Amino acid sequence: MTKKKKPQESNGSAAPVAHGAEDLPAVTVASYNLEVRDKDGFIGDRANKSAFRDMLDDWRKRARDGGSDPLGDIATGDLSKKDVDALLDQLETEKAALVLSAIDDFSRELAGVLTRYMKEDPWKGVKKIVVGGGFKDSLSGLMAIARTGLLLKAGGMKVDVLPIEHHPDKAGLIGAVHLIPAWMLRGHDAIIAVDIGGTNIRAGIVKLNLDEKPDFSRTKVWKSELWRHAEDEPRRTATIAYLVSMIEDLIAKAKKAKIALAPVIGIGCPGIIAADGSIARGGQNLPGGNWESTHFNLPEALRKAIPQIADHPTFVIMHNDAVVQGLSEVPRMADVDHWGAITIGTGLGNASFVRKKD
Repeated sequence: MTKKKKPQESNGSAAPVAHGAEDLPAVTVASYNLEVRDKDGFIGDRANKSAFRDMLDDWRKRARDGGSDPLGDIATGDLSKKDVDALLDQLETEKAALVLSAIDDFSRELAGVLTRYMKEDPWKGVKKIVVGGGFKDSLSGLMAIARTGLLLKAGGMKVDVLPIEHHPDKAGLIGAVHLIPAWMLRGHDAIIAVDIGGTNIRAGIVKLNLDEKPDFSRTKVWKSELWRHAEDEPRRTATIAYLVSMIEDLIAKAKKAKIALAPVIGIGCPGIIAADGSIARGGQNLPGGNWESTHFNLPEALRKAIPQIADHPTFVIMHNDAVVQGLSEVPRMADVDHWGAITIGTGLGNASFVRKKD
């Protein structure tokens, strides 16, 4: 999806509330889910979580060509993020050097991807790029982010590359509050937010704290639940049923804690999100498949299963997951006119934003 940048000067409260909207309360979504290709395919595939593992595995093969593998017999795929980070702690060893070599290769690929994005109209003029997704939640990921930023600057690009402020598990929930004008949430303490991915689904209660700061900069995740659906390989119907149970459990917890929930469910989901809430494309990695069917609409399914929250009709709003995670940075980007976000996980998500003028 490619959209031309359209800076706007308007009161954020006037923004319409629609699924996959370009016009949001605080920003204009200049683009998301850019599908840039070259002769080898989608360039984003060069800089996702699997690509880093492939680079690490390649260095292990090179080491074996000249002697022995510093990591022994353990398969690269069996190494957790903590395992990889622990290798970096072993300074002056081939193990640490191996991981650093993979980080360097990955950083060069990511810098190349971002350079290509910034040639696209919606990314021209981007001053800051925030990086989220599961890869950010590791020392190796943070080093790769810093290295990428340095490479871009060394190449003459005046852009800062920095980790997303919140933990990626929380950023995907916190960003949902920026899909809705603040005035619609006044008088309430929190909303339900959902972050759907190719491996996990997380649902949480996001406390607004609007009395402290009306710009959502004090927004926090109060409670959350995680389901690693990749381990269960559920059908789509079972996925929705389990998600509904997660949300109902959170609603019950909020009621017990006397937290006034707004009747709102905000969702971040991979793919191109149509105005009616359907997924036009890009949902192929979602559990059970067939999420792009014309006969399936996730917001409608949730609204039917949970018709009311706190005795009010349920309102469901959905956008692309990279957009939602990027929106968590709105308060921190208050002094930036044009900025971008990428999420490094199963895939490489991307979005770019233009801040609205007050």
